[in-house]
Amino acid sequence: MRTDIAAVIVTYYSAGPIEECLRSLRGVAEVIVVDNGSKDNTCEIVRRTAPEATLIVNSSNRGFAGAVNQGIAAATSPLVLLLNPDSYLRTPLDAMVEDCLRTRVGAVGGKLVDANGESQRGFNVRALPTAAALALECLGLNRMWPSNRVNRRYRRFDLDPNKAQEVEQPAGAFLMVRRDVLESIGRLDEGFYPLWFEDVDLCWRILRAGYTIRYTPECQAAHDGGHSVPAMTAEQRQLAWYGNLIRFIDKHFSAWTGRWLRPVILVGILGRWLASWGTGNREERKAYAKALRLVVGGRRLALPATGGSVGASSVVQF
Repeated sequence: MRTDIAAVIVTYYSAGPIEECLRSLRGVAEVIVVDNGSKDNTCEIVRRTAPEATLIVNSSNRGFAGAVNQGIAAATSPLVLLLNPDSYLRTPLDAMVEDCLRTRVGAVGGKLVDANGESQRGFNVRALPTAAALALECLGLNRMWPSNRVNRRYRRFDLDPNKAQEVEQPAGAFLMVRRDVLESIGRLDEGFYPLWFEDVDLCWRILRAGYTIRYTPECQAAHDGGHSVPAMTAEQRQLAWYGNLIRFIDKHFSAWTGRWLRPVILVGILGRWLASWGTGNREERKAYAKALRLVVGGRRLALPATGGSVGASSVVQF
């Protein structure tokens, strides 16, 4: 039984996958589940499957970052494992612990695999996003031309998934972080609400503080991905993604970079708005119109209170 790890899991309508996730953590002494206002039987399943776990039940959606911070505050172990509820361990965590305790290592990501046991290439580990990568993402070029040089570097298509190495941005779905590092650099930024970019921001701050981040493929977790995103409306998805994108750019890039990126973002949204007329999807059309106003206004619009919160590692692209 590992007594040096606190596994923190954020749930939001996670009744389907949470039982398998919790059963895979039987070798971890401290398990903390933070539920973000689920109205299904997620909490009932948690209590039945892992009565020894600490269950924090929020009456409303605190967002992924806010819920993770609640879990960290309730934990006592020196290592914190962030694990999505739609992920479950396939191996022990010993190798991740060993790497995480190395000098100047701030965090360690494990190997995420799909239902067939194949590495989730392009998602499991990425480089920190450059302005060019974000521009191509917003314009849809990374989706239309995934083999372009910028996207190959960003999604680390060159990564050997079976080789332990230093990396920049492992997926937050399966990420171990040292508590002392979190106390040094600050916990997750709750301004990224309700999801997206909070784990990228965390990795960015860990690296800028002089720590390294490692990838340890010996430790594996199966991962479905984005199970809470379908519960969000089109408006919630667009405002969350673009609002958090703007926050990330303002936080980590120069003012000059932000000034030229905003028109690029607007062009990308406008293209999607025009395409939505062709599909006849009125909900998407209204969502993109609000996203346009968000970017033009330079501030976040009020986000509807409901919406997904398990998304530190969603595979959704825009």
